[in-house]
Amino acid sequence: MSGIVLASGSASRRALLSGAGVEARSIKPNVDEDTAKQAMRAQGVSVRDQAMQLAELKAIKVSRAEPGLVIGGDQMLNLDGAAFDKPANLDDAANHLRRLSGKSHTLETAILIAENGEPVWRYLARPKLTVRPLSEAFIGRYIETCGEALLSTVGAYQLEKLGAQLFSRIEGDYFSILGLPLLPLLDYLRTRGILEQ
Repeated sequence: MSGIVLASGSASRRALLSGAGVEARSIKPNVDEDTAKQAMRAQGVSVRDQAMQLAELKAIKVSRAEPGLVIGGDQMLNLDGAAFDKPANLDDAANHLRRLSGKSHTLETAILIAENGEPVWRYLARPKLTVRPLSEAFIGRYIETCGEALLSTVGAYQLEKLGAQLFSRIEGDYFSILGLPLLPLLDYLRTRGILEQ
């Protein structure tokens, strides 16, 4: 399984791949995501297309320098057409939770595989999550308990941990919520002969 590169510094994506038996080297793509997002938003690009374009940008950049299959991924939170980025600080995280409280949102979870600098496969998962109405007391305790870890996730939640308490309903694939549409990816790797049929 040599020759698979994850164009990401995401510990979560790396852990999901490793847990599924896929060995991949991680290389940070060093893409200026903030500038790319600003440009796309100025052009009116939809949240789902922003996620896919960022996944492609990362995969292509690394693929131009690395042989083999390069996996690029991105995840954006879509609340009624408004994109949420990772919170800048804990006050921002609390504001994210206030905005999400009592509402449903979609996680635009994009993945793209590039080879020789060209895209060869892409997939977009769109799990829908409904946040229960959250009290100020709960938000305060949650932020205090989880701390800085919340700054590494869109929406300021970690579903696999205390973040499970935020939700009243979840529709979609668990792996995609964590940031990687793992089952479609594994299926593609089987079609390429990288994993056994």
